[in-house]
Amino acid sequence: MPVKDTASWNTMLSGFAQNGKMREAHELFLVMPEKNSVSWSAMISGYVKCGDLDMAMELFELAPVKSVVAWTAMVTGYMKFGKIESAEKLFREMPMKNLVTWNTMISGYVENCQAEEGLKLFRSMIGYGVRPNPSSLCSVLLGCSNLSALQMGKQVHQLIYKFQLYNDTTAATSLVSMYCKCGNLGDAWKLFIEMAQKDVVTWNAMIAGYAQHGAGLKALDLFDRMWNEGAKPDWITFVAVLMACNHAGLVDLGVQYFNSMARDYGVAAKPDHYTCMVDLLGRAGRLVEAANLIKEMPFKPHSAIFGTLLGACRIHKNLELAEFAAKKLLDLDPTSAAGYVQLANVYAATNRWDHVAKVRRSMKKNRVVKTPGYSWIEVKSVVHEFRSGDRAHPELASIHEKLFELDRKMKLAGYVPDLNFALHDVGEEQKQQLLLWHSEKLAIAFGLIKVPLGTPIRIFKNLRVCGDCHHATKYISAIEKREIIVRDTTRFHHFKGGVCSCGDYW
Repeated sequence: MPVKDTASWNTMLSGFAQNGKMREAHELFLVMPEKNSVSWSAMISGYVKCGDLDMAMELFELAPVKSVVAWTAMVTGYMKFGKIESAEKLFREMPMKNLVTWNTMISGYVENCQAEEGLKLFRSMIGYGVRPNPSSLCSVLLGCSNLSALQMGKQVHQLIYKFQLYNDTTAATSLVSMYCKCGNLGDAWKLFIEMAQKDVVTWNAMIAGYAQHGAGLKALDLFDRMWNEGAKPDWITFVAVLMACNHAGLVDLGVQYFNSMARDYGVAAKPDHYTCMVDLLGRAGRLVEAANLIKEMPFKPHSAIFGTLLGACRIHKNLELAEFAAKKLLDLDPTSAAGYVQLANVYAATNRWDHVAKVRRSMKKNRVVKTPGYSWIEVKSVVHEFRSGDRAHPELASIHEKLFELDRKMKLAGYVPDLNFALHDVGEEQKQQLLLWHSEKLAIAFGLIKVPLGTPIRIFKNLRVCGDCHHATKYISAIEKREIIVRDTTRFHHFKGGVCSCGDYW
């Protein structure tokens, strides 16, 4: 080029930066005769994108003029690397913010497990009169899903209509996903039917929703419909399909789908599919097949797959295979609390308390901290959280009173506490007390006191629901004539009239 103006230099500079060629970009940047805010922003964004946050910060501090793009790039970088306080400081100091800046902060909070802060910031953004776009709404709806904040999700639904974004496939799909994850399958399906344009992500969200709620046959029917309508499934579709087979106990059908993925649909199996298959076979008691499948995997097994096998060993009390799975899991991830806890639970279920103590000593020695189990319920847009044996909730006295009343009624109806799930070597009476104060029972009792009749009680839990709580909740739903929906780490359980939607298979 005989004549190169600043725009020409910036185009070349941005090209290098966007393609991760930061060495070439930096060389060009140094010899540029004239730099403007676009030049500085391109370099800062490029370093953030390739993960060199120190270099990005160095240039940011040197930049004579800092554009909103440069500020936003730095906020993005800090959020990407979990440096939330640094991101917040920059965000506060910014002389000017655009929609991308707000979106960066909101999505950063959600991705860093601070969804509550993300929702607060979204409210603040609306208060400042900033009009959201589909990207803003997707982040907020993901935050609502993570917090199981159905009421806030419904408010975002209203905003989508207010800002006339209901024809945007991405925003509508996020809504479908949010309703599924917050336990409202009816509204998710209604939205799904109304959507004029559906992409593969939309189909995946609805199929996964049915799978998570245990409606396996509906999920598989929807998969057939997706195929017949010409939508091409991807690897995520098959994770949902295998999950549907798993939660419905359709083992042979799951094996057929797994075998047909590459052959009939051109989708190569990934580690996630193998994890689903190990769960599918393991839960059905086909533990040897599950272990053999791990050995046949075309790639190195990851820790989650051994965690899945270990969970299945606990259900079927297979001590030998449990010890094998735990060893493999802890070799791959020595800090895995799940590995120690699941193994201790297998020992406890077989009354090997000396082995339980040994595992707990090993955890202490390796400084592994068990994730405490807790459950939560949203009442009038306020989230109430409960730990097992909770002593902190202000209304604990009335919750305990309700639980003792329920305990009496359940025992009269034939309920017998399953002491296998009181994982401590203590007397029978103390075990019953520990079981009665499990976090989901406390949350259910609170829901029975606070949630109006005719409204389902929705409980969310960070660990898998235990066998005794599952058994007790069936009795409670019949005694209290209430629908109780419990979401644990793997699926939804809909309790009504003394039965659960999972058919006691989970």
